[in-house]
Amino acid sequence: MKTLRKHRAAGAASWVLAALLPAGIAAAQENKFNLEALIEAARKEQPITVYAVTGKIVDTTKAFSEKYGVKATGKKVNEATQIELMIREHQAGNVVGDISVATDVASAMGQLLPEGIATSWTPPDIAADIPEKYRNPLVVVSDPHVWTYNTQKYDKCPVDNIWQLTEPEWKSKVAMLDLFDKPLYADWFNQMEKHHDGDMARAYELRYGKKLDTGKESATTAWVKAFAQNGPLLSDSTTVANAAGAPNQANPFFVITSTAKYRDNITSGLKLGMCTDIKPFAGFLYPGFGLIAAKTKSPNAAKLFIRYLMTAEGVAPQTVDGKVSGNSKISLPADEPSGVSAHLGRLMAFEAETAGDDLDKRESWQDLWRVNYRK
Repeated sequence: MKTLRKHRAAGAASWVLAALLPAGIAAAQENKFNLEALIEAARKEQPITVYAVTGKIVDTTKAFSEKYGVKATGKKVNEATQIELMIREHQAGNVVGDISVATDVASAMGQLLPEGIATSWTPPDIAADIPEKYRNPLVVVSDPHVWTYNTQKYDKCPVDNIWQLTEPEWKSKVAMLDLFDKPLYADWFNQMEKHHDGDMARAYELRYGKKLDTGKESATTAWVKAFAQNGPLLSDSTTVANAAGAPNQANPFFVITSTAKYRDNITSGLKLGMCTDIKPFAGFLYPGFGLIAAKTKSPNAAKLFIRYLMTAEGVAPQTVDGKVSGNSKISLPADEPSGVSAHLGRLMAFEAETAGDDLDKRESWQDLWRVNYRK
């Protein structure tokens, strides 16, 4: 079943609902937020199920249940499937997934929120520690995707400009997640064009010493076309990470991948290193929302779990992978393998407020790739 692609409203954030609890329950009164009242109310509700893109959600829900005495189950579900399930369950009036964590941002902003399928809630007692732009919808974590090289093969990053990846030296030697399976990469193209096309044009001029002549098309479009024509490998996250980081390679791939894969440096002996100075950006920061099913029968338990994810304890299984908490008081661990915390300012941050436009143009970017791709 295809996800609904219609009725996307401008300004989707204005559709986000804050109040989920029945009137009269103290925990629902945002101006008088009472954590103990929320816990008490949550314990009276049915168990909850949490959909998330990471398998670590299983351990997180277990720890939550033990801490609060509120039964929760975690299920690893990819971004696209989360959207499908949330829509189907809402339409059927049979909610299984009470919470969706780190879902497809464009679909969330273009469908789930404006159509009332899901809602967002920011814990009032933590709100001051959450940057305003991350409160509505609530960003639980952001996932850094960074340009990556093999540190065994190279003394330093072999690429300093994104336009190099369109040149013969890197033909069929770059890899990234499949943008048809992981459309956030098509959304990345749209975000670059919409917000940073001037940066893409300046990077070209820096590389070649002349201005980019694209006619009526954008600099980003010109780069995507040339990049696709250079035959990058599209694959899953494990294959991409191994293509770059597997030891003892004569000609390893250059890739863009999530910092979560850098844990394989420790567990599997990979040699992944972050390119911190590539122009115009060293990668991008993809936001992960924490959304609550509008028809959940356990709104208090769902809110309590969302609040738990905004604490150091609740998000710890993800920060060890370099994922950045939406709570500004929570830092990445000092021993996080990628070292991305020192370079977050070098990453292009997704602008959630224009994610509806990403959804509208997603297929156009995928078509552009398909037409231009050469092996």
